[in-house]
Amino acid sequence: MNHKAIRGWLMYDWANSAYVTTILAVVMPIYYVSVAGIHLSEETAAYYWGFTQSIATFSVAILSPIMGAIADYTSSKLKFLTFFAVLGALASAGMAFTGEGDWLLASILVIVGTIGFSTGNTFYDGLLVDLAPPEKRDALSMRGFAFGYLGGGLLLALNVAMIEGWKMFGFPDKTIATQAAFLTVGIWWLVFSIPIMRHVKERTVPRSGTGLGDTIKNGFSRIGHTIKTLKRYPELLKYMVSFWFYNDGINTVIVMATVYGKGIGIGTKDLIIALLITQFIAYPSTLLFVRLASRLGVKKSLYGSLSLYVVIVILGYFMADASHFYALAVMVGLVQGGSQAISRSIYANLVPPSRTAEFFGFLSLSSKFSSVAGPLIFSLTGALTGSIRLGILSLIAFFIIGIIMLMFVNLEKGRVQALAGESES
Repeated sequence: MNHKAIRGWLMYDWANSAYVTTILAVVMPIYYVSVAGIHLSEETAAYYWGFTQSIATFSVAILSPIMGAIADYTSSKLKFLTFFAVLGALASAGMAFTGEGDWLLASILVIVGTIGFSTGNTFYDGLLVDLAPPEKRDALSMRGFAFGYLGGGLLLALNVAMIEGWKMFGFPDKTIATQAAFLTVGIWWLVFSIPIMRHVKERTVPRSGTGLGDTIKNGFSRIGHTIKTLKRYPELLKYMVSFWFYNDGINTVIVMATVYGKGIGIGTKDLIIALLITQFIAYPSTLLFVRLASRLGVKKSLYGSLSLYVVIVILGYFMADASHFYALAVMVGLVQGGSQAISRSIYANLVPPSRTAEFFGFLSLSSKFSSVAGPLIFSLTGALTGSIRLGILSLIAFFIIGIIMLMFVNLEKGRVQALAGESES
């Protein structure tokens, strides 16, 4: 394997994870309500933030499979990744120019930034097949997530320090410090994307047809082709169903953790500290998952991580104070990166190697639409029962169904089916 290319690939996870931690999870949501939406009521600002996320998710769901198919057809995964990385980084930096009342501009930039982040990841994930043979992908995927948690956590820690200690950093007020934090995300993303742009080379697959119109038309047609050909990969299809369920559970735990914590009285400061704990625990834990997976196998390791999520959800039901929230943050950090990394490498091994961007794009599309279920069940359960604790408890179903479906997946047989499908792509 090309070690410079490997390091470049790893550093991209380090680079773009800052967008998740600072923009999506911690700083921008607070800034959006308190500054950009200052002339709106808090409820209206919260609704607008929700609409922003929905539009961004829908846009990514539509773009990813189309761009993935075109990228595979033209052997341009790296070019597309570069474009969306620059797009996301510029949108992040642009958030520094939003001020009081600029909620619409902030929404537009978040939508553009999320498109850059999530659509770019379709090509980033697809490059995994070009960089490593099947037996090395589990370890490399886990290292990528580990680097992401460390990089995103380090910049978030710096950004929180800048905002909370704005006087010490020489800023005139907290708002300017927050705007500077947005700028650092864009710079961080761009600078640490340079290695992947310089050192990674993707496989070139000869294709017939050259016109841009033909290429775009081919991109659309291959989406339908992807759906039609899924029946040729029954193990992949079974795994995707399993992934839709348990990944929805994982994502719901991530996106609803702050809402749930606030709902039972956990303070904002404690929520931020807990997120930092998760980030830094996830770094070494994800690397340890490499050894665990090599000893136990990827399926058993994934079973273990998903089972711990079941325990986390149950303990979350009984959570009473900030110390409990911290403990759960540690537990999430232990399994979050490992489960995501194993999931990515398993999927990479089950798809035809020459169609990775196309299939990762399709996975992005399908998982984006399926991800509506978790928060919806959480909210409906809480609303109908009047208990937010029962809402979190309802997520057990997603993990249990995911585990059961995973039991029916034969990974070795799925790899054979993927390789056999090469001649049909």
